[in-house]
Amino acid sequence: VQLQASGGGLVQPGGSLRLACVASGRTFGNYAAGWARQVPGKEREFVAVTNRGGGSTYYAESVKGRFTISRDNAKNMVYLQMDSLKPEDTAVYYCATDQVLHKIVVVTPQYWGQGTLVTVSS
Repeated sequence: VQLQASGGGLVQPGGSLRLACVASGRTFGNYAAGWARQVPGKEREFVAVTNRGGGSTYYAESVKGRFTISRDNAKNMVYLQMDSLKPEDTAVYYCATDQVLHKIVVVTPQYWGQGTLVTVSS
């Protein structure tokens, strides 16, 4: 599976961004999908994941209530809507897929996309 993320940028605290990730190469609906993020010098951390059908979602405590993950299997897309952004959300965000949802939660998925930088600053 090849993944291509987009949508990062500079946003003020309290603002919103929507990240998108398009998948190709395999049947996307056969895979769980999610997002992780990484700050330079720190380990990559889990952000959000959704199951194959999109009916179940799970979030890191730090983003719960502010971020929403969704997917459109017909378009091979997974999204991350980020609201009420904080400076501590600044990171490179990566999309990921794996046939096993838990692998995304523990940040060891089979497939990673390239990162997209999100900067939250006034």
